[in-house]
Amino acid sequence: MIQRIRNIYAYKDMIYSLVRRELRGRYKGSVLGFLWTYINPLCQVIVYSMVFSVIFRVNIDKFYLYLIIGMMPWTFFNTSVQGGSTCIRAQSDMVKKIYFPREVIPISYVTSAFVNMLLSFIIVFFAVLISGYWFNFKALIFLPLIIIFEYMLALGIAFIVSAITVYFRDLEQIMGVVMMAWIYVTPIMYNMDYVPEQYRKLVVLNPMTPIVEVYHQILYYRIIPTTNYLLLAFIESIIVLILGFVIFAKMDRNFAEEM
Repeated sequence: MIQRIRNIYAYKDMIYSLVRRELRGRYKGSVLGFLWTYINPLCQVIVYSMVFSVIFRVNIDKFYLYLIIGMMPWTFFNTSVQGGSTCIRAQSDMVKKIYFPREVIPISYVTSAFVNMLLSFIIVFFAVLISGYWFNFKALIFLPLIIIFEYMLALGIAFIVSAITVYFRDLEQIMGVVMMAWIYVTPIMYNMDYVPEQYRKLVVLNPMTPIVEVYHQILYYRIIPTTNYLLLAFIESIIVLILGFVIFAKMDRNFAEEM
C-alpha cells in the first residue's frame, strides 16, 4: 500500500495535467463557459427553495441560505461519485496504451470537481454576507478540515465505483438512481429536527450527514462544530478512503482486458 502511494506521488505532474485538462474541457465551446460552475448549483437552489419553502413550507429561517450551504458540498459529492463511476472507462485508450498508476484517473477527476466546489464557495460566502448573518471566525477555522474530510469521502467512493463499473457497466445507471435518493436522506433541505427520533441514527450513519451538518454549524448556525459530528465525519471518511483504495488496488489489474 505504501509503495502504491509512492507511485501515485511520482505521477503528481500527470495528475496536475489531467486536472487542468478536465477544468478547461468541461465547458469548452460553451458561451457562458466557467460561469456554469455557479449557474448550475444556483438553479438547483432556486428550484428546491421554491418547492420546500413555498409548497412544503419547511420552517427554517432564511431557508435559501441553509439550502445553499448544503447544496454546494453536495454538488461536489454528487459530481465526484456519478462522474467518477465512468472516469476509468472514459480514459480507456490511455489505460490500454500507457503505464501509470490507475488511481491517477479518479484522483484527477475528483480533484477537478473539488476545485469547482472551492470556487463555488464564493456564492456561499456572498449569500452569508447578504443575509446579514456574517461569520464566526473561530468556527471558520474548522471549514478547511471538513472540506478535506469530504474530499476523502468522495475520493474513496470514486475509487470503488470507478473500479466496479469497468466490470459491471450497469452501475453507471444505478448510481444515478442511488444519488437521486441519497440527497433526500441527507439533511440539506431539512434539519435533523424534522427526522423522526426512531430514524435519526440511520440518517446519521449516512456519511454525508455529519459532513453537511458541520457545514451548517460553521456557516449557518455560526457555531464551533460539535466534536461528535467532526469525529464521525473523520472516521467515516478515512474508512471509506482506505476501503476504496484497497478495492481499487485489487481490481485494477485487469482493467485493460475488460475495456
